Amino acid sequence: MKKDSNNPVIGFNYLLRGFGLLNKPGLRPFVVIPLLVNIVVFSLMLWFGIDQFEGLMDHYVPQEGWLSWFRWLLWPLFAIAFVLILFFGFTLLANLIGAPFNDLLAERVEIHLTGIKPEQRLTLMKSIAPAIGSEVVKITYFLTRGLPLLLLFLIPGINIVAPFIWGAFSVWMLANQYAEYPLGNNEIYFKQQRQLLKKRRFTSMGFGGGVMLMMLIPVINFMIMPAAVAGATLWWVERLKPALSAENNLAEL
Repeated sequence: MKKDSNNPVIGFNYLLRGFGLLNKPGLRPFVVIPLLVNIVVFSLMLWFGIDQFEGLMDHYVPQEGWLSWFRWLLWPLFAIAFVLILFFGFTLLANLIGAPFNDLLAERVEIHLTGIKPEQRLTLMKSIAPAIGSEVVKITYFLTRGLPLLLLFLIPGINIVAPFIWGAFSVWMLANQYAEYPLGNNEIYFKQQRQLLKKRRFTSMGFGGGVMLMMLIPVINFMIMPAAVAGATLWWVERLKPALSAENNLAEL
């Protein structure tokens, strides 16, 4: 058991250690499918994004007309907003498709680390419905908070800081996204999970920020989904699970 500190460096380190687990012989088969899902979804969305970007720019800020002079100023803000939306849309879609396989990967990593099966023993068919259901809950959480944040891009003055606010929200969502796999395997669901991570917000932001950073690096971005699942499972085994057990023991006193 490691001391449950609240530090962004700890969260980032767990992500790096997750990469180191991917080459373990017993885990390789469970890495292949999430890797393929990432490659296919990322390639399709990148193609779609590049194809649509100029069209959207021309629609909202035409090259000709009285707003044409303003195009050079709005282009960077529009580009940042578009990349963030595309980036997070890719993350949601890739995890929605890969959720059942990520659950199994988290289970195998936990077994590899502890030799003990999680509380909720999984098979592929049994994991599909609850895994996808959990993804739907997270998407609903994102939409009810993320969509109002998008309105900030339309407010003059505030739209300058809107990309940073959106980025911070994305980092928080990424931490929750990947922590859900090992926690869900142990019957700790999204509402309780959020409370657990809120108490370790800096560690969570370090982990989620690391995921976002790695997703911007070519080639490495294809490996980030299984690496984040493995890293989150390490975090669960070494810190979150012992801390939760200690909290439950105190509550029973």
